[in-house]
Formats: sequence, C-alpha cells, structure tokens
Amino acid sequence: IMYNSLKSIAKNIIPQKVLIKNEYFFRRILIPFYKGTNCQCNICETKLKNFAVLGNGEKICPICGSLPRSRRLYRLLNEEYLKPNLVVLDFSPFRILYSKLKPRKEINYFASDFEDDFIADYKFDMRKIDTENDKFDLIICYHVLEHIIEDEVAMKELFRVLKKGGIVLVQTPFQEGEIYEDEKIVTAEDRLKYFGQDNHVRIYSLSGLNERLKNAGFKTEIRVLEEDTYFGLSKNERVIVCLK
Repeated sequence: IMYNSLKSIAKNIIPQKVLIKNEYFFRRILIPFYKGTNCQCNICETKLKNFAVLGNGEKICPICGSLPRSRRLYRLLNEEYLKPNLVVLDFSPFRILYSKLKPRKEINYFASDFEDDFIADYKFDMRKIDTENDKFDLIICYHVLEHIIEDEVAMKELFRVLKKGGIVLVQTPFQEGEIYEDEKIVTAEDRLKYFGQDNHVRIYSLSGLNERLKNAGFKTEIRVLEEDTYFGLSKNERVIVCLK
C-alpha cells in the first residue's frame, strides 16, 4: 500500500522523463522502509523484509523496480544463456536489466526499442530488422509479440537474424484455450477491454504461440519454472525457448 501510494504521488508531481532518468535515486529513498532479511532481489541484490505488491498481485522490488519476470530472466541469463563473446539482441529491455547488461564487456549487447518507451541504443522494427542474416547468438523477446499485428512476419525475422544454433527466449501474457485476436478491435479502449492492455493486439495461448514459432522455423521447448518466494519468482512462469 505504501509503495503504490508513493508511486502515485511521484507520478503526479514529477515529470515522467525526470522520474525515469533519476529512478535509481528516487527508489533508494525507500531502502529504510523495506530493508530486511526475509527476501532478496537478485538483480540489485538488496535484502528486503518484503517485496512491494502491485495492484495485479505481482511482487516488485521497491529499490530497483524489477518484476518477477525480469528477476527470472536475469537468473536464466546468468545461469544458463550468457557466455563470453555472445552477440545479444534485447527487444524493449527492462530498464534495470539494461543497466546490468550494457556495461558487460564479455558480450556484445544490442538493446532495441521501436517506440521509445524503453532505454535502448537501436530502433529495430521487428517486422523488418535492419541487420544481416545470422547475426545474433541470443535474442530476448519478452512481452513484445503481443504488441505486433504482423507477429508471424516478426517471428520469421527473428529466425532470419539468429545464428544457426542460436536461441530466442520468448514470453508473453498467456490465456487458456486458443489465441484471441480480432482485427476489428483497434481502439485503445477496446484493446484494454478485450486484450488486457491498451496497446496489445491479441492474447496468446501457450500452445498457439508455440505453434506459430515452430511454423517460423524454430525448434521449441516450453519451460515451466518453479516458484521461489525468497527471490520473488512466480509459480509456473512459462518461457518458450526457441532454437535455430
């Protein structure tokens, strides 16, 4: 409650660009209120008495702003996927992960955001990525495809720019049943109503997205990951690992 109240006050009195640019400073003010030993953020490494809880129930780190999926991704990258000399493409990167991955000298990190909503160095259109074939060893595509109308075109582009033996990590919101999309739903209000966010153009099912990725040429593995309450990781989080 305290976190959400302070967040609302800050948004109302501080310009968004100032908040983003000075996010780390503003968040550090919260350390005395949350510092403890019950849990820990694996990204900023702050030990906490508890994570803050957003309105949707997700546990956010009050100090660095990481969500469960960004903390999980950071764990996966460090434990399994990041190796020296990799060329990595990250679409719409989490701000805290950008700040961690960009300075790493052992990898070549390309951060891209098409609509200037995230901190990034490139502005690739996923439907037509402005680079050569077989360039990247690892591509991070988290919560992006549900924003793209021509998603199957984008998936083929991901396949094209990925090196043989390379990996794409894909995640979106999922629902049970089938993919739900309707080209007649175009207004922000209707997209919020039917797809859960005003800039989403569909809701994927896990099986439906997996099938589209296979149709683009990938070999896929669906990973269902375990809960970790100490690090604030969600139960049954799902990631599709795509191999070329």
